[in-house]
Amino acid sequence: MAAPKPRVKVPKKASQGEVITIKTLISHPMESGQRKDKKTGELIPRKIINKFSCEFNGQVVFSCDLDPAVSANPYMEFSAKVNEPGTFKFTWVDDDGSVYETEKKITIE
Repeated sequence: MAAPKPRVKVPKKASQGEVITIKTLISHPMESGQRKDKKTGELIPRKIINKFSCEFNGQVVFSCDLDPAVSANPYMEFSAKVNEPGTFKFTWVDDDGSVYETEKKITIE
């Protein structure tokens, strides 16, 4: 599989105090560790995104822990109130310690 690719949708502009919708998706197989390889019969090792967080200008606005029951390519949608221009930083943490990050800026009209 190709390296996990994070994708996010954040409006480029908002009014001061506006509540915006943020959508995130990361391409990832989310292997639970409970399935067996059909050829060898061996368990396929667990490999999941186990943590996700979103910060705005250094403050956490949303975070969650993910479990093996979450489907492949986890999608999340949440809201945030924007009082000032700044940068949203999105972070996904994998079981193997890999960290995937991306950022999106927003301006105030």
